[in-house]
Amino acid sequence: MQDLIFNTHDIILLVTIYQSILFALLVWTIKHERHQSDYFLIGFLLTQAAIPLHLLVNLGDGFRQVALDFLPDSYRIFEIAYWLEGLLLLWYTRSLVYQNFKFTKFDLLLITPTILYLIYMVASFYILDSATKYNLLRDWHTSEAPFWSHIIGFSRETLRVVFSILCLMDIQAARRQLRNRYSNVDSIDFGWLNFLVVGFTFIRVWAVFVSVAIILNVHAGLSIDFATMGLIGNYVTFLLVSALIFFSLSRSSLFEGLEDSTEPPQDNSEIDASLVTKIENFMAQEKPFLDNLLTLEKLSSQLEMSPRTLSTIINRHFEQNFFEFINNYRVEEAKAQLSDESLRSKTMIDVMGDCGFNSKASFNTFFKKIVGSTPSQFRNKQLGL
Repeated sequence: MQDLIFNTHDIILLVTIYQSILFALLVWTIKHERHQSDYFLIGFLLTQAAIPLHLLVNLGDGFRQVALDFLPDSYRIFEIAYWLEGLLLLWYTRSLVYQNFKFTKFDLLLITPTILYLIYMVASFYILDSATKYNLLRDWHTSEAPFWSHIIGFSRETLRVVFSILCLMDIQAARRQLRNRYSNVDSIDFGWLNFLVVGFTFIRVWAVFVSVAIILNVHAGLSIDFATMGLIGNYVTFLLVSALIFFSLSRSSLFEGLEDSTEPPQDNSEIDASLVTKIENFMAQEKPFLDNLLTLEKLSSQLEMSPRTLSTIINRHFEQNFFEFINNYRVEEAKAQLSDESLRSKTMIDVMGDCGFNSKASFNTFFKKIVGSTPSQFRNKQLGL
């Protein structure tokens, strides 16, 4: 009987490879009009296929010898995915939440570790002849690798966590900017992006623990089962990729993206009183807040002033963000309608929609925050019901 090439744990890695490649193909084939973010997502998914392939080649009980006999160069080539996947996820996040995402000098700095590792990999392995490569790899084992090798592994995993933190910071910054630009944020879906980033952040943090466990076990003599910890990480990655595929098929579309990737700088110049009066008169007379799709850009166009000027006035003079500024007007309009005896029969849903709110939940929440009672309680009190 022939020896088995793959064991049960290897099957999980193979399925993860298959799922990641399939997911990348779905993104490539289903979307006819591709955006910059799609290419970053495809690249990221391919790294999720390359990483388990690297584990199979280096740690697979049966497949390791097959790779050593036929493809010794494959031992290191897929490892570069570890250094790329965090960067690709960061670029995917930024290109998704910002319309005008462009590479900067900071991105060149972020890719430097990957370039340095490529140089190291070529200098330490790929310039060697085949026989030397074979002898170097034949008896290699994690527990016998030198200390500096494990430090590189720890640094790699730590770098991946840093990329995750940068992704989370970008998402939080985008959330803050949304309330300075949109009057309704209920339809803006961060669910997919949050799930993707948080899920892989957990995996990367776990990988750091595995790296620390290896160092403590091999070089400090502590009895830590790092192999089992690594297997747990493989299974969690498999479950996460499976969940991502399912989530992607049912997720709502994300918003179109913010126009720039930085919040406006603090402006300490004096506010023009005539512009404040112009805004107040326009809001009272034209009631643009009744438009449930009102944005900062749309209102600034109606007022014939720049979005940055309007945002500065709202933030500094009215001491609110755009979301709060507009929804305060909507609440005042709702109060007027709910206090009108002639509109007693008007449903709460109709009041909500006519005042510019998109959902009953946000209407009730914001109304209670401003007024101190729910819309129904306010109407009952005003009309003596």
